[in-house]
Amino acid sequence: MPSVAEKRTSIEELSSLFPLTFPIPQPSTHPDLITTKDLHREEDLLRNPTSFRSWWNAINAMCESYVVQSKLDPDTANLPQDVLTILGPLASPFARLTLQRLTYIYEAALVQFPNSFKLWKSYLNTRMSFVLGKPVVKKRAGGKKKFPEMKEALEDGPEELQEWEMPLDPIVGWEEWRALIATFERVLMWLPKLPRLWLMYFSIFFHPRCPSVLSVTHARRTFDRALRTLPPSLHARIWTQYLLWAERKGGETMVSVYRRYLAVDPSITERFTTLLLSPTSSAPRPLEAAKLLLSLARKAARGAYTSPEGKSPYQLLEDWIEVVEQYPEEVGLGVEDTTESNDAITKAEEEEETEKARLSQLEPASMTGPLIRMGGPAVPVTADGKQTGPYDEDEDPSSTRKLNVENIIHKDGLVVYKDQAGRLWTGLATYWIKRGEFDRAKGIFEEGMKTVLTVRDFTQIFDAYMEFDESLISAFVESLEHEEDEEDAAETETEVDARMKELEALTDRRPFLMNDVLIRRNPNDVQEWEKRIALWGEDDDQVAKTYTKALETIHPRKATANLHRLYVNFAKFYEEGGVAGEAEPDLNSARKILEKGTKINFKAVEDLAEVWCEWSELELRHENYDEAIRVMQRATAVPKNTKINYHDHSLPAQARLFKSLKLWSFYVDLEESIGTVESTKAVYDKILEVRIANAQIIVNYAAFLEENSYFEESFKVYERGVELFTYPVSFEIWNIYLSKFVKRYGGSKLERARDLFEQALEKCPPKSCKPLFLMYAQLEEDYGLAKRSMAIYERATQAVNAEDKFEMFTIYIAKATANFGLPATRPIYERALEVLPDRQTAEMCLRFAALERKLGEIDRARAIYAHASQFCDPRVNPRFWSEWNTFEIETGSEDTFREMLRIKRSVQAQFNTEASYLAAQTTSAREGTRQVEEASEAPDAMAAAEKQTYGGAFVAAKATGNGVAANGEEAAAPSQASNADEIHISDDEDM
Repeated sequence: MPSVAEKRTSIEELSSLFPLTFPIPQPSTHPDLITTKDLHREEDLLRNPTSFRSWWNAINAMCESYVVQSKLDPDTANLPQDVLTILGPLASPFARLTLQRLTYIYEAALVQFPNSFKLWKSYLNTRMSFVLGKPVVKKRAGGKKKFPEMKEALEDGPEELQEWEMPLDPIVGWEEWRALIATFERVLMWLPKLPRLWLMYFSIFFHPRCPSVLSVTHARRTFDRALRTLPPSLHARIWTQYLLWAERKGGETMVSVYRRYLAVDPSITERFTTLLLSPTSSAPRPLEAAKLLLSLARKAARGAYTSPEGKSPYQLLEDWIEVVEQYPEEVGLGVEDTTESNDAITKAEEEEETEKARLSQLEPASMTGPLIRMGGPAVPVTADGKQTGPYDEDEDPSSTRKLNVENIIHKDGLVVYKDQAGRLWTGLATYWIKRGEFDRAKGIFEEGMKTVLTVRDFTQIFDAYMEFDESLISAFVESLEHEEDEEDAAETETEVDARMKELEALTDRRPFLMNDVLIRRNPNDVQEWEKRIALWGEDDDQVAKTYTKALETIHPRKATANLHRLYVNFAKFYEEGGVAGEAEPDLNSARKILEKGTKINFKAVEDLAEVWCEWSELELRHENYDEAIRVMQRATAVPKNTKINYHDHSLPAQARLFKSLKLWSFYVDLEESIGTVESTKAVYDKILEVRIANAQIIVNYAAFLEENSYFEESFKVYERGVELFTYPVSFEIWNIYLSKFVKRYGGSKLERARDLFEQALEKCPPKSCKPLFLMYAQLEEDYGLAKRSMAIYERATQAVNAEDKFEMFTIYIAKATANFGLPATRPIYERALEVLPDRQTAEMCLRFAALERKLGEIDRARAIYAHASQFCDPRVNPRFWSEWNTFEIETGSEDTFREMLRIKRSVQAQFNTEASYLAAQTTSAREGTRQVEEASEAPDAMAAAEKQTYGGAFVAAKATGNGVAANGEEAAAPSQASNADEIHISDDEDM
């Protein structure tokens, strides 16, 4: 390996090769610049010095010649690697000579065209390629935005920076680096307003091998010169490079540059705060970052700032909290300073309130008076007139004063973002934990759990509190393992025991703390108060205090359901001697609580009625029957004005209590149990007088009178009930009334019973009158005349609902058969066929036909079948046609059977519509698989019947010429498939 001296000698030898381009090479100083081959070019340029094309062609020809010959130059391939690494593009003598020749010809051209941007740009690119190295061509995906926002430009900027390979060493080739910078200074002297040249100049400062003499101070001054030289409309392109360069340098340079830019455009403040906290930064500035984030959060909350990252004001504040948690010592004040700051803030707020109160008492300024009085301090505004708010040192990043974290979180967090209280409280507690102020952190956790209003926030704070306690205990246990001093170890053990007890106590308090949260959220939640009472278990003192506090806190008109249960349960608490029943029962206290409950204006009258009923039951449980009656008498006292609307919620519940049916029902049950008949009747009469009775009250009243043998009075109660109510309620009363009357008197008061039935049927709707008609007819059958009974059935068939008429006719026919025989039912059947709908007519016709068959009237039965056939689609009602088919087989002839088939065919053609087809399909689906199987076994019922009776009832006909049998069935050939439902009749069969 070469020694250090040899290396030094080689570097000195390489350094002696430079400078190459300073002073500018001339043929007089460098004889190798022009060869005999270049004489023609030189003569042409001398003859046409003002021809730009001649100069441009000569330059391009020289560049192309260099590219071709550099690939063929043997010296380049034989160069050592260390020489290539140091000299880069100028490693070969041919490359160095080419640089001098290009410099000579470019400089000569620029003498003629000093303002040519094209010539200068080509010259600079050539010089840069020989110094900075070979440029790397990057592949780009997609287009580039023409005017991107600064945020997007900074994000995409590092990818768009130019990169080079194999540059010239800045130490060996320092003269060439300096000559390149001098060339850029010259071009900017000629063309200072072109941003492209400035950007090319800036690219040198981003080169990784750029000498520090150029890449720091000189670069910063160059950026500043560009901003001073170019118009403001082009500053965005310069600032993008300037900020990227500042980010690479970091430290005070970055801060200074970013501060200058943020004074004009604060949109990248969030990026700046990230850079201030970046681990790559030499000295993080958390205080400045925290103040910038706090300023952004406050501006966003006022609507004066919109985050380019799409962050909400709360998210900006959360970023600030994360900075505070990460750098508590650098950002926030200590405990003593925080306390002093809080006291000062409180005092200032009190003085401000006092000043506001004083100013509010002053007379308003007069617009026409001699003076105009201005109130309040001056409000600063920006150059465009926007209000910026008063100066706040907490938002000034140049100020070194630390922040009062507690005040900021309370003022800017908890007051504004109440739905994020859990995160804010845990953030503040974490801040104190990081500072080692554990007692302060515990106080914050406790205060947070006592103020939050949601379960989510409470859970967040509680879990953080538990984690803090557990980590603290773990730290003490670890220190105890390494403790050598016995006294210190004993003290640590005591501390660990105390912390363990605190942790257990916190765990035990969790249900109570959770309940506190729910009660704070809604102090009128009765169910949560009941849970609170249940949490105390058998602690009678705390249970009594909780009941008392709940009743004092809950607003009756805003309470949730079952507020009355609190009063009732509280009274039972004293009645039963506490939760466990170990104390002495205190009935007087229970009565006082219930007395207080009766004066509460509940939302629902029924709740107030429940309190009165529970009070009465309390007296009953202790056998104070008279007192129980007196309580109910007080509760049901009727005022003078009985026209009060029970549903008028603007009136207090006490004013509407006398119309509570629940209260009266309890009262009347009490009277029935321990009162007299007269007192019970008086209560029932009072209910009817107040006009709050329902049908059940009527029935109960009548049943009570009937049990005590006041039959006529019970019937009067029923009559009062049917007068009070309309149908369908009165139907139930009539039903009970009539059944009771008939059971009581039977046929002894038949005329009176008839009058009652007629009265009941007079206004009875069709859908409800069927049971009454049946009861009426049964009365006549049992105690009256059969003729009158039939007349009642006749009336019933006309009066009942259409859905009940078929059943009514069925009953009517059965009764007529029983009383007068089968022939007497013919008029009834005929009447039914006229009244019933088509669907039920078919069924009635089948029964009518069966009757005629029993009476031997075959022709009448056949006529009935023919009449009913017009309502029966063969696909929908196959049962009818099956019965007719059986009837014809048993009683008919060949002609009647043919007539039946003809009618069936015509009816099927009549029903051969889409709607009928769909109805048939639906009916077939309802019939189930059994009918399908039967149909598959015998697709043609007529053919099956004919096979069974062939030769018995009919004479087989010969096959006709067209293959149709005389009986109407197609002659089925074994080799042909036929339609099972198709019926063929010859042309002469209808004749």
